Amino acid sequence: MAQAIGVDIGGTGIKAGIVNLEHGTLDSERIRVPTPEGARPADVLDTVREVLDTLGVTGSDLPLGVAFPAIVKYGRTLSAANISKDWVDFEAEKFFEDGLGRHIAFVNDADAAGVAEVRHGAARDARGLTIMTTLGTGIGSAFLYNGVLIPNTELGHMRHDGESIERWAAYSAMERESLSWEAWSTRLQEFYSLVEFLFSPDLFVVGGGVSKHPEMFLPLLELKTPIVSAIHRNASGIIGAASLAAD
Repeated sequence: MAQAIGVDIGGTGIKAGIVNLEHGTLDSERIRVPTPEGARPADVLDTVREVLDTLGVTGSDLPLGVAFPAIVKYGRTLSAANISKDWVDFEAEKFFEDGLGRHIAFVNDADAAGVAEVRHGAARDARGLTIMTTLGTGIGSAFLYNGVLIPNTELGHMRHDGESIERWAAYSAMERESLSWEAWSTRLQEFYSLVEFLFSPDLFVVGGGVSKHPEMFLPLLELKTPIVSAIHRNASGIIGAASLAAD
């Protein structure tokens, strides 16, 4: 049976699992531990080691993919929205490979989630441009054109009142400001209407922590583009990272 390991590093949690590559499902339980305070490189590496140990795959020869919340270009992390600024212009892929003693596939977390949904989820067989958005601590995005990933789109960093729109419209903003679903959906409407106007997508897929409550906000949005919840919800990053590792 074809399997790979996926690790999804987020601003609030680090998750991992063993992925069945044929079905795009987890063959293990999903391990989750909190992201260490400050999310500095050495602390994150230690936590990834802990997660792999808990999963029982330390020393495994299964392919390993790591999804990370930053722009990732040729193995370097070029941004740091909800993590330590130490990651900016950092050789992260080499850092993890040296620290774990093995080869990895290293990718932006929203891009990994998009790959999971286009191969095994809500965007499977979708034509044209699918835009995946992950609504959580921030807003991640992935562009997939006829199933091919166009990496490192950062829709969460479009400007709104002088700062990144994710500060105002992410799921964390609803929690931080105690917004009702209706009030938060008004903000999402502004975000998605702008993205729709700029890119004319054929499908929106919504992932991240909030994707387990699609009935609370998706019906409140008025868009020309179909918008659906991610099938793999918060496991999308794990599944996508593992899938890319096995390529």
